[in-house]
Amino acid sequence: MDILAQDSEGRYFNVEVQRSDEGAPARRARFYSSILDTHFLQPSKLYEELPDTYVIFITENDVLRDNLPLYNIRRRIDENAKCFEDGSHIIYVNSQRRDDTALGKLMQDLYCTEPKNLHYQEFAERMEFLKYSKEGEEKMTDVIEEYAARKAEALAKEAAEAMAKEKKIEFAKDLLAEGMSIEFTVRLSKLSEAEVRELASKLSA
Repeated sequence: MDILAQDSEGRYFNVEVQRSDEGAPARRARFYSSILDTHFLQPSKLYEELPDTYVIFITENDVLRDNLPLYNIRRRIDENAKCFEDGSHIIYVNSQRRDDTALGKLMQDLYCTEPKNLHYQEFAERMEFLKYSKEGEEKMTDVIEEYAARKAEALAKEAAEAMAKEKKIEFAKDLLAEGMSIEFTVRLSKLSEAEVRELASKLSA
């Protein structure tokens, strides 16, 4: 999650900034909403104790294509068009709409690189600190180094998993080439039955 925040009323906001249209499909919003629910509903709590949650996608383009600055998405009852008040909210923000409204000015600030040109003082002060102060530079360096370390760790894990998968595939091929059954190969190689059957079909082609 890019940003997870809580307001004074106990509501949680997950904000995602998406440059790519493919990064903000409807089902991803649903998935993020479910992650919040799973995280906040502890075993001893009642369903009524779930906090209101907001999943907010700030998209570079108008991915929902109705030329609206903001899309508030909530569940409704088809038969009477009333809102189904389950406390979950999904919001898409079209950052292409950079007009003189409060939201439009916020979107302008999102793309601005100089503190003196920002509309919102809170942003201006934070950007000034991060870009032009010694402490801010050190803080950004720490954040970037931490991000790089996490990225390197994730890539190393992916590489290790890919190598392990390749070894399983080669092992399965050897077993199949020796005439072993599909079931036996699945059990020893730890691949899925579908994967083993696909390998067998390629070997017999």
